[in-house]
Amino acid sequence: MSGSEIFYGGIPVFRGFARLMDPALYAPLPGDWSVGVADIVDSTKAIAAQRYKAVNMAGAAVVAAVTNALDGRDFPFVFGGDGASFAVAPDDFDRTRDALAATARWVRDDLDLVMRVALVPVAAIRAAGADVRVARFGPSANLAYAMFSGGGLAFADAAMKRGEFAIDPAPEGAQPDLSGLSCRFEVMPSARGVILSLLVMPAKGADPAAFRKVIEDIVARVETTPEAGRPVPSGGPPLRFPPQGIEYEARAMRRGGSLALRRAAVLGFAFWAFVVFRLGLKVGKFVPKLYLQQVVENSDFRKFDDGLRMILDCTAELAAELEQRLAAASAQGIVRYGLHEQDAAMMTCFTPSVMRSDHVHFIDGASGGYAAAATVLKARVM
Repeated sequence: MSGSEIFYGGIPVFRGFARLMDPALYAPLPGDWSVGVADIVDSTKAIAAQRYKAVNMAGAAVVAAVTNALDGRDFPFVFGGDGASFAVAPDDFDRTRDALAATARWVRDDLDLVMRVALVPVAAIRAAGADVRVARFGPSANLAYAMFSGGGLAFADAAMKRGEFAIDPAPEGAQPDLSGLSCRFEVMPSARGVILSLLVMPAKGADPAAFRKVIEDIVARVETTPEAGRPVPSGGPPLRFPPQGIEYEARAMRRGGSLALRRAAVLGFAFWAFVVFRLGLKVGKFVPKLYLQQVVENSDFRKFDDGLRMILDCTAELAAELEQRLAAASAQGIVRYGLHEQDAAMMTCFTPSVMRSDHVHFIDGASGGYAAAATVLKARVM
C-alpha cells in the first residue's frame, strides 16, 4: 500500500455534516507530506467575461490530473471553484509535480487562463505555526471526500500567491491525463429563489471556540430548515444535446487528432449518452437511473477547508438572515465572510468509471460562485 492509502484510508469516515467542527475527527498530516494548491489568476476578470465554466473546469482539472497521475488512488483534496487544494505523500511528490505543471500548461494553452500552482511542505507550514489536519466526510454511502483544518491550507495558498514553492508550467504542448473530467450537465436553476455561494473564514486572531460556534450555528440553521437544501434536483441535473460544455471536454481529451476530430468524438459520445439517459436505457450493467441517483448523492456542495464553503439553494429570506448572522460575527472579530447570490448552480464532473459509484460532482454557483464570494470577503478585509 502507498503512504496515501495507509494514512488517508485509515481515517474513519464521518456522516452528518453538522459534526464537521469536531476536532476529534481530524488527523494531522504526516510531517513528510506536501500540500498542493492551485488557483486561477485574475479569476474575477474571467467571471466578468462570462467564462466561469472555464474557470470551474480548470479547478476540477487539478483534481482529475493528480488522481490519474496517482493511478486512481484515493488522496485528500478539496475543490474551491477557481482552483483546488490537496495533500500527497512523499512517494507521490514527483508525479504530482509533473501533473500540476502539465495542468498549468493545459489551462494556459486550451482555456486561455493563467493557473498558478505550488507544492508546500507540511514541515514549512508547521514551522510557520500553522497545521494541516484532515477528516473524511461521507455525503453518501458511495464516497468520502476530505475536510481540512489547522490553517495550513490558508498558509499554503498565501505562500503560493507570494510566489513561494511555485511550480512552473510544463513546456508547450504538455498534456495532463484528464480522463473522466466532463461538464455535460446544464446549469441548475434555483428551486427556492437563490443559489447562495457562502464562504466563512476565521478572522485574524479569532478565538477558535467562538469561530467553531459560529460555524456550527450556521450549519445547524441550514441543515434543519426547508428553506435551504442541495442545489441539485432530486432527479439529477438537466441534460440536453448538444451540451454547453462540449468544447471544454474536447480540449480535455488526450492528444490524438485535431481539435475538430476530438470535438466530433465527444459530440458523438455525448449524443449516445443523451439518448441513453433520456430513454432510461440499461446498457450492460449500467443503469442510468441509478447513476443519476448517485450524481445527486455525490454532489460536493458543502465542505470545510480552514473555512466553511457551501453552495445552497435557499430562499432570499434565509440568505438575508445568514448574512445578518455573519455580519454580527464579523463585527465581533470572529469571522471574515463573503456571500454571492445567483439564480443557478453548475456542476463539473469527475467520473473515472461510470461502473463505479464513487464518481464525484463539483458544485459551484453558475455566475461567480466561490470566486465571487472570495472577492467579497477580500474587499471586506481591506
